[in-house]
Amino acid sequence: MENLHNASSSLVLTGFNLSSESVAPAFLFASLTYMVILFCNLILILTILLNQSLHQPMYLILLNLPINDLIGSSALFPQVIREILTDSRTMQYSACIAQAFFIHIYAGGTVFILTAMAYDRYIAICCPLKYNTVMTNAHIMRIITTVWLSCLVLIGVLFLLLLRLPRCRSEMTHPYCDNPSLLSLVCANTTINNIYGLFTVALSQVIANGMILYTYLQILVACFRSRRSDTKAKALQTCATHLLVFLLLECLGLFTIISYRVKNISPHLRRFMGVSTLIFPPTLNPIIYGLKTKEIREKLILILIKIKITNIFH
Repeated sequence: MENLHNASSSLVLTGFNLSSESVAPAFLFASLTYMVILFCNLILILTILLNQSLHQPMYLILLNLPINDLIGSSALFPQVIREILTDSRTMQYSACIAQAFFIHIYAGGTVFILTAMAYDRYIAICCPLKYNTVMTNAHIMRIITTVWLSCLVLIGVLFLLLLRLPRCRSEMTHPYCDNPSLLSLVCANTTINNIYGLFTVALSQVIANGMILYTYLQILVACFRSRRSDTKAKALQTCATHLLVFLLLECLGLFTIISYRVKNISPHLRRFMGVSTLIFPPTLNPIIYGLKTKEIREKLILILIKIKITNIFH
């Protein structure tokens, strides 16, 4: 009971332990990274929204990826930048819960959105004659709704299970908030939470990896059967880059999840891998899925030309 009184509404986060000389470079790096993520993802969103010709199934699904990346990075970076700049390691419990919730939404959303994109490419390449019949606007809306509802329900239940438990500690083991670090503050049996957490990870991984493995294998078979070498090369390049991004996300995410259950892993390595999951995918996604896509690149160049012409005449 004495411990329960020590659980204040403010939490103490584990800081980055920066020296006075490294504060400025760290602040600059974090700020520039966040600005790059904001700029690239907002440009991709606006390019798709402002061009009617891009209102196609592939791009409507893709649109969800930068939105999801902005959710994840905006949940992390403002708090990290404030922590670096002010050396303040305290955070309100409610704000910590909100940050953790949106970080987990981002993690689940990325996996499900990439799975939906793989399904779209599978229909386009393996069943091209059926594509317009299958990928109707109604079907696209069902896919997008399923992606976001699945994330909200799975993550919502995860945090409802967390909030039902009493908290008797206020010192976090992480520089930002997530479900495992919040569970470490609890002074009750967390077996149900751990089982459900592992269940959601296993379910999402089985669905995502199963779908992506099947669809990309089918795409590769269709490419090798194709007699057009240019189509084969383009499809293989697209598959390779998409798979690399997915594997990067999977490796970073799974390492972070496993690291909480292995006690002898360096806490510095755990923090670095956890933060990397929220830095690299949001930075790389708009470049690989957006700027490397010919249609989006052409529309973006047209927008920039129009802006330049407008500025010249004004």
